[in-house]
Formats: sequence, structure tokens, C-alpha cells
Amino acid sequence: MKILVVEDEENIRKVIKKILEINEFEVLEARDGAEAMDIFYSEKIDLIILDWMLPKVNGIEVLKMVRQESSLPILMLTAKSQEDDEVEGLEVGANDYLKKPFSLKILVTRVKKLLNLIGGKKKYGILEVDLNNHKVYIKGKDTNISPKEFELLNYLILNRGIALNREKILADVWDFAYDGDYRTVDTHIKTLRKKIGAEHITTVRGIGYKFEVDKR
Repeated sequence: MKILVVEDEENIRKVIKKILEINEFEVLEARDGAEAMDIFYSEKIDLIILDWMLPKVNGIEVLKMVRQESSLPILMLTAKSQEDDEVEGLEVGANDYLKKPFSLKILVTRVKKLLNLIGGKKKYGILEVDLNNHKVYIKGKDTNISPKEFELLNYLILNRGIALNREKILADVWDFAYDGDYRTVDTHIKTLRKKIGAEHITTVRGIGYKFEVDKR
């Protein structure tokens, strides 16, 4: 999984990069908010570790811009100690918050938790997703989805509630540049709907697809 570390203090950034790589994550680095957004738009990112105080574009502004495009997990880092600052970050869309100085062990644990790597199985309405074994169950019955279907479904779940266009899905799930042909995405969505139920993936006219939780 690919993590973007956005931190202007090089020593902190390098220490975070090293501990994440020890835990077998791929790490990209950004020194400021502008560089972070360039990487966000050009790479498939699974999680962002984002410092609050950044040059050029601060962390809160980066958070706001990312939230306009994606619901991927974001862990905020800050030297700020005021409760109001923490509340602001969480209200804008941060998933978790760590105050400096912090334990690297706690950092890694928080990252794994945000990436759903701790806990094994997650429930979304009648769907049960087994992240360890890449299986999906409906009311206990295995749906027998393929590895690529699982990757596509997990991507939609991570971005649940957000309408994703086919071009972005193609780039993020298949690492393909858009060539004018969306059939790969449409075909996999059609097959996935047959296996998990059409109600879980809705078509947003003029945009693309969105994952919905069936609350039955």
C-alpha cells in the first residue's frame, strides 16, 4: 500500500518514512502542501500522513482539497496543543490526529487501523469484507469475487459516498491512462453487481459510480 508523508521537517519525514518501509509500506514524500497535491493527483495513494504547519499551502487547506476528491484515510500531525485545533482538523475531514512528539509504534498502529489492516473483517450493511483473505460474504455466503473485483470493491468502499468517474477508477485500480475506452471498468462493475447486488453500487449519471451501504 502507498502512503504519502507530507512533512516539511526533513528529519521527522525521514524517520516516518523509514518506520513505514520497515512495515512494508511504499512511501512517497512531500515537503509542502503544493508538492503534496501534485503527488495526490498523479499517484494512487492509499493514506496520507499530513502535517498541519506546512509552507506554501498549509495542512488544513490540503485536507480540504483532498476531501473534495476522495475519502481516503488522512492522519494529521501537529505540534499544536489546543483542543480547538484538533476539533477543526477532525471537522474538516481528518480521520485521526497525533500530537508531536509521538511514538512511532503508535503511528504505525494508527496507520494500520485506518487502512483496515487491523480487525480482519469489516461489515457494510449486509456485506462482510474479509481484508485478510480478500473475500466478500453476503449473509455468510461467499460471493466468490475475483482478486481484481475485490480490489475494485475495496477501492469503492474506501471512497464510499463519493461519485467516482471512470477515468479515475481506471487510473487508480488498473494504473491505466485513459484511452477513450471505459469498457474495462463497466464490465467489472457489471460482474461485481451480479455477485454482491446492484443496490451496493449506484450509477451517478454523467459521472460514474458510487458505493452505497445497504442498511437492510
